[in-house]
Formats: sequence, C-alpha cells, structure tokens
Amino acid sequence: MVNRVTRFLLLLAVSWVVMTFTHEMGHIIGGACCGGVLKSADLLPWHLPYSIFEPDPLPLVTLWAGLVIGPLAPVIMAMVVKRDWMWFIANFCVLANGIYIATAWVTGDRDLDTPRLLAHGASPIAIILYCLLTIGFGYVGFRQSCIIVLSAFTIQEKMKGDM
Repeated sequence: MVNRVTRFLLLLAVSWVVMTFTHEMGHIIGGACCGGVLKSADLLPWHLPYSIFEPDPLPLVTLWAGLVIGPLAPVIMAMVVKRDWMWFIANFCVLANGIYIATAWVTGDRDLDTPRLLAHGASPIAIILYCLLTIGFGYVGFRQSCIIVLSAFTIQEKMKGDM
C-alpha cells in the first residue's frame, strides 16, 4: 500500500513539473516567435512560473501559446511514448491547464493569464470553450489514468506477494 501511494505521489509531482514547464515554455516560444524580447523568466515549479516580454508585439499569441503548447506537448509525447504513466502526466497537464485558466478568471489576479487575455482583447467565449474542453477531456482522461495507474500498481504488488 505504501509503495502504491509513493509511486502515485511521485507521478503527481512529476506531472506538476511537466505542466508548469510546458505551459511556461509555450509562452516563451510564442513570445519569441512573435518578435518579443524576453526580459525575465522563472521556470521553477515550486511557485507559479512566469515570463515577461518587453516589448511583446503580439501578447495574445504569447498568452495563447502557453495554453495550447502546455497541454498539447505532453499529449503528443504520450502518443509517442505509449505508456500509461505518460498518459497520466499528459491528462494531468490537460486538466491542470483548464483548471488554472478557470481559477485565474475567478480570482481576477491581474498577473495571471486569464485577466491578461481579457485585457488584451481575448474573447470570453474562447476562454470558456478552452476551459470546458480542457477540464472536460482532462477530467475524464485523468480519472481513467488514475484508475489504470493505481490498478497496475495493485497487480504488481499482488504478483510480488504470490512469489
């Protein structure tokens, strides 16, 4: 039981690091592709990473790039790797990005992505659709991944006990 919980918690920690890294790298890639000059960035996962571009000629592209690349990169990697643990990470990233955008909207903190998107003219309908899709698909996928990962640990533990 302890082994199963430890593995699960380790996967959650890795998922958090991957999610924060891919999301913020999406912003950095988007800003760089649009001719923005990266003034400051922090990718450390134990707080909310950030990147600041000055100037940022196309801030909507910079902002949306994080929201698109953040969940898409891990999903593509899961399709290549084809392992249950990678799908766990990918589904976590999809769900976490959606929850982050929805929560940022509710809190209204001007430094978070959703208020910045709205301030730069993003459509509230596009943001709502993003949240519905990522939270909906992310929840279903992450729930299934949790079942698979925890079941796999149970089978492995039973096999060890039979030997």
